[in-house]
Amino acid sequence: MLVLALDTATPAVTAGVVELTSDGPRLLAQRVTVNAKAHGELLTPHLLAALADAGRAPADLDAVVCGSGPGPFTGLRVGLATAAALGQALNRPVYPVPTPDAIALDAATGRPLLVATDARRKEVYWAAYDAAGRRTDGPHVDRPADVRDKMPPVAEAAGEGARAYADVLGLPVVDATYPSPTSLVAVAAEELLSGARPAALTPLYLRRPDAVEPAARKRVTP
Repeated sequence: MLVLALDTATPAVTAGVVELTSDGPRLLAQRVTVNAKAHGELLTPHLLAALADAGRAPADLDAVVCGSGPGPFTGLRVGLATAAALGQALNRPVYPVPTPDAIALDAATGRPLLVATDARRKEVYWAAYDAAGRRTDGPHVDRPADVRDKMPPVAEAAGEGARAYADVLGLPVVDATYPSPTSLVAVAAEELLSGARPAALTPLYLRRPDAVEPAARKRVTP
C-alpha cells in the first residue's frame, strides 16, 4: 500500500511517500527541511514534491500517517490539519503516530532509550523505551534536570532535546534527531496492513494553551 507520512512536531518539516508491504516500509521519496518557523509554508509544497518525485498522485495514496506530537502548538497543528484535510478530500484513513515512537525506531539501538525533543522554554518532551523499542514511560514535558531524576534506567538518548541538553541528561546521544517517513509508517504498520480503524487524530500538546479567556471588564465608577 502507498502511504503519505507527515510530521511537524519538531523543527523538521517532514513529508515522505512510503510503500508498505508485509516486509516493511520502503521509502520512495521525501522532502525534509529543518525550519521551526516554516511548517505552514513548506509542508504542502513538500508533500506535493515528494509525490511528484515518487511518480505518484494524491489519488494513488491508500492512507496518511501523521506525527501527533508532542510538539509546539502552531507547528503541530499544521501537520494534523493538513493530514485531516487530505484524508477527508481523498476519503483515505489518517493514522496518528506519537512522534517520539518514530524517533525511537530510527535510533534502533537495541538498548533502553530516552527520546527527548525540544519543547522550548528550556524544557523537553520526553519518553522512555525498552530495548525492543516499546514505550515504557511518557510522553511528558519537563525541564531536563527533572527528566534526569524522573526517567527510568536508560542507556542512550535520541532527539534534538537530548542533543541540546546532553550535558544535563548525562547520556550518550545516538544519531536520530527527527522522525523519518519510514519510521512514522513503521509505527502504524500493523494498523495499516490490517485495515484497522484509525485512532482519533488528537494532538499531544501536553501543555495548556497560553491564550485564556479574558476576564470580565472592570467596572468604572465615576
